[in-house]
Amino acid sequence: MATTIESGNAGAANKKKHLGIPEAIFVEDVDAFMKQPGNDTADAVLRKLDEQYQKYKYMELNLSQKKLRLKSQIPQIKQTLEILRHMQKKKDTTDPMETHFLLADNVYCKASVPPTDKVCLWLGANVMLEYDIDEAQALLEKNLGTASRNLDSLEEDLDFLRDQFTTTEVNMARVYNWDVKRRSKDNLLKSAEQS
Repeated sequence: MATTIESGNAGAANKKKHLGIPEAIFVEDVDAFMKQPGNDTADAVLRKLDEQYQKYKYMELNLSQKKLRLKSQIPQIKQTLEILRHMQKKKDTTDPMETHFLLADNVYCKASVPPTDKVCLWLGANVMLEYDIDEAQALLEKNLGTASRNLDSLEEDLDFLRDQFTTTEVNMARVYNWDVKRRSKDNLLKSAEQS
């Protein structure tokens, strides 16, 4: 009884991991599967499987776009953290820091930045907030950790999705082959009856 509960909990944990992505069930026995309600014809079943396959493709597209966004976001966060560390070293000196900053795409301006303990961070949606350097560094480190975890989670979800592609493709092939065998058997019976 304990084994059943543990395996049930493991299954629930696996489903929580890939929340939102339905699991494709492997069709072991095609004859029994085709006798289930709603599976009237092979064409109808193939349409359902193809629809499920297209949904997986759509999910893959969305997850891949999220992955690309995170992959571009992580280096930006790391670069900003590096700049903050440099500013933290310079805040106790009296010498201004010479730097170039981005005005527009590929347009930079030379600037002399006096030592400071405040920085402004873009939060997104045209929102910028002023932080102490230590607070900004803590926020960016937290954001970097979150982005890295999200990227790992997306990788796992994409791997799970690839498994669902394979299972759905195999199911489609098995149902199609079952239908071909059934039709050839029916044709042999008809030809045997006619002769």
